[in-house]
Amino acid sequence: MQTRLSDTDPDVRRIQAELMRQTTPARRLEMALSLSAAVIDIAYAGIRRRLAGISDVDAGLQFVEIHYGRELAQAVRARMSERPAA
Repeated sequence: MQTRLSDTDPDVRRIQAELMRQTTPARRLEMALSLSAAVIDIAYAGIRRRLAGISDVDAGLQFVEIHYGRELAQAVRARMSERPAA
């Protein structure tokens, strides 16, 4: 077994693993989605801190560029410019 760096006590890790095994699939999915949403919120906060005053749309485009690549962000920008203003 590969050794991992961890500051969590092995007994605590075993308890965590057992609690996770006892958790229903629906609850595990809920936890994963919640964690994912939290990470996305943190990423957006970083974008807004780094680029103060950025609009929500531009923050979203910046997020896409950072996480999915410049090419996709440019395609999204182009697609958005084709849409009539709301």
